Amino acid sequence: MAAGFKTVEPLEYYRRFLKENCRPDGRELGEFRTTTVNIGSITTADGSALVKLGNTTVICGIKAEFAEPPAESSNKGYIVPNVDLSPLCSSRFRPGPPGEEAQAASQFIADVIENSEIIMKEDLCIANGKLAWVLYCDLICLDYDGNILDACTFALLAALKNVQLPTVTINEETGLAEVNLKQTNPLNIRKHPVATSFAVFDDTILIVDPTAEEEDLATGTVTIVMDEEGRLCSVNKPGGSGLTAAKLQDCITRAVTRHKEVKQLIDKVIKSVK
Repeated sequence: MAAGFKTVEPLEYYRRFLKENCRPDGRELGEFRTTTVNIGSITTADGSALVKLGNTTVICGIKAEFAEPPAESSNKGYIVPNVDLSPLCSSRFRPGPPGEEAQAASQFIADVIENSEIIMKEDLCIANGKLAWVLYCDLICLDYDGNILDACTFALLAALKNVQLPTVTINEETGLAEVNLKQTNPLNIRKHPVATSFAVFDDTILIVDPTAEEEDLATGTVTIVMDEEGRLCSVNKPGGSGLTAAKLQDCITRAVTRHKEVKQLIDKVIKSVK
């Protein structure tokens, strides 16, 4: 009977649970799905991480290459993120060029990198005006069940913390770069941005870490990105129902707690890898 009702009236079915302050999967409204992170799983990458958020799985691989610094800022390198939502991770995505959701996710990650100052682009400069690092950050969704932004932000941060770059010097006589693969250095991670996403039901009820089904039924979503100093790095709200100042404050408070959880998880995994 319940299964039939859920198919015919999915929103009504959800509302019955929300009234009792719980969700069909047994979680409380403010509860995240089980989160795991695995670091350094792609041996061919310069840094990598695999993050699972319930049934949503994202892998991030980072490749570092040389490039000339941009003309307008000769002392900076580049960070190029790309989110890939392929038909393999969910039937909602089609083969071909990146769809709207993948493009929006890539842009979101680019904004997080920029606003949070996770890495200063100056730190990627090897020789002023001559040589800099480009970090290609490929985020591939292997299994899609909602809340792709939190999973991508987490995977990116964990992969960046796993990167080891060789020491590079410029030979004075030849002007060529000399790479010492025996001496590697980690990136200087200056901030640890963590995303916390919410779905809004009936304009008033907030639930954290929505599944794909919950996102589809929601009247809106909002993603809050915080750093370890409790600084708001970005708020992403693509349309949908508005939020009162009090509701937004609720989101920020929950995001601060989530930051601590994620940071502890990353630190623990990095310790075990070392």
